[in-house]
Amino acid sequence: MTQRAKRFSGAVVVLLGMLLGVGVSAQIPNPQIPEIPTPGAQRERTAEDALSPEQKRELAKKQNEMRQQEIRKDTDKLFELATELKQYVDKTNENVLSMDVIKKAEQIEKLAKSVKEKMKGQ
Repeated sequence: MTQRAKRFSGAVVVLLGMLLGVGVSAQIPNPQIPEIPTPGAQRERTAEDALSPEQKRELAKKQNEMRQQEIRKDTDKLFELATELKQYVDKTNENVLSMDVIKKAEQIEKLAKSVKEKMKGQ
């Protein structure tokens, strides 16, 4: 394995560790803190407004569970893409850079950003 490939695989491991190290616990809204309306501002009523506090907590819990499932699925895909990228890099040398390597790196970058946003609850 070349020095470049070793550095790259180390960087992939660090990236995955950073992505997976972010907790999901901060995503659950605190039902104890009431929403304070802005004086003079009229707020549109939504279907969620008609829910009881318990129903809102259950809804938030379900949304967080779904987000966590998506994060797991996306990180599995991210790992798969990173493995493929490493294989592409191992096949190249310092004089040849394959378009497949660039495309795979762009896919990884896009998916990693998506995972990061999901972890933040956005």
